[in-house]
Amino acid sequence: MNYDLILIRYGELSLKSAYVRKQFESMLVRNIKNAFELNMLHCKITTDRGRIYVHTDEISKGLDVLKRIFGITSFSPVLKTTSDIKDISNVAIDLSQKNLSKEKSFALRVTRTGEHDFTSQDVAVEIGSDIVKATKASVNLTNPDFELFIEIRHDKTFLFTEKIRGTGGLPLGTQGKVLALIDDGLESILAAWYIMRRGCDILFVHSNEFNTDALHSFTTHWFIDSDITMIDLKSKNYYESLNKLSSEKKCDAIITGYNFNVNYKDDLLKIKKLKKHVKLPIFLPLIAMDEEEIYKKCKELGI
Repeated sequence: MNYDLILIRYGELSLKSAYVRKQFESMLVRNIKNAFELNMLHCKITTDRGRIYVHTDEISKGLDVLKRIFGITSFSPVLKTTSDIKDISNVAIDLSQKNLSKEKSFALRVTRTGEHDFTSQDVAVEIGSDIVKATKASVNLTNPDFELFIEIRHDKTFLFTEKIRGTGGLPLGTQGKVLALIDDGLESILAAWYIMRRGCDILFVHSNEFNTDALHSFTTHWFIDSDITMIDLKSKNYYESLNKLSSEKKCDAIITGYNFNVNYKDDLLKIKKLKKHVKLPIFLPLIAMDEEEIYKKCKELGI
């Protein structure tokens, strides 16, 4: 299918005030542009309330990039037309004929924003009837073989057949900076991912060469442009160095992958020492996760 563009949805941003939403949306647009540039993909981006549109000639590669950008709830490759019902019907029939036969069933999911001389139900009834005539397929709103989404927004209409799940959360860079202490392998990198999903910039502080390789792979995969610093865990000035570094880099908190299921006794001791010697709040997003959950999530995220 030769789609026209990619329609992007975001969730939490739409709940913010107009001023904050505009700032967050601008950051998300910037992050999308940067990710496309890193993959040597050209794109043009336009916006509407609650929606971002990515215009690119390489839709398939663009979809893969968007899966790894924080702040995107879902996205769809779409065909664009006017908000005239006849135009919508022509595109809908063309899409349906490529996916339906008389043995299959379908459902239309219509939404509408703006002022029109018809309702969403009017569109569903009229275009549904046109599709039945063209394909002989039956309507099944509960468990259809094929779903066609029609999103009418003012004078434009977007038609698509899938909603691809995004990473969600908030755009990277919209919150404060957090120091990620990478001293326990992949668990701490996963912990950093969770805090980045909340929009925080990260300062990575690691303790060995293995972590360096894992970090570079991780930051490349998720389009993260963060400082990476090494500190010797065995140094007698270890905690002093952490406090100094977090102050110089204006970090608001420290995050680690310590938890009470994998290395309970060791991690508990490390948490106690951090709380005693470090001035900043300490975040422990993996505290209740077991080893299987951590492994599964790391594999899912490419960590």
